Amino acid sequence: MNKAGEIRVIALGLIRDGDHIFLSEGYDPVKQERFYRALGGGVEFGETSHDALQREFQEEIQAELTNIKYLGCIENLFTFNGRQGHEIIQLYQCDFADSKFYQLESLVFSESPNHKHRALWIDISRFKSGELKLVPEVFFEYL
Repeated sequence: MNKAGEIRVIALGLIRDGDHIFLSEGYDPVKQERFYRALGGGVEFGETSHDALQREFQEEIQAELTNIKYLGCIENLFTFNGRQGHEIIQLYQCDFADSKFYQLESLVFSESPNHKHRALWIDISRFKSGELKLVPEVFFEYL
């Protein structure tokens, strides 16, 4: 989450396997709502979004990416945990270099020592039906 009044630039990777997409699960305690988002993270000063995407996947789940293709830029205004957020998302389509990631049902990873997250393969139809929430919703345009 960004600091108050700050716009955060992030790089996210959409990874598909047929009708499934690999996403990180999140929870907003204020809204008491579960949501799902593509994996990735912040772009550091002096780093390209392409390099940030590869670094974030390596740091978070020790995964190498291949077939990385730029999809577009998304401006995301949202509220999380009662705070307003503002992100500029550089969105990429990519694949895992190691096929073992396509065999996993889910995995747990840490962004920091106190924040564990779960990433998992989810059928896209569960988002289209409204059963699960994909954020930001504009991701549907890229699926």
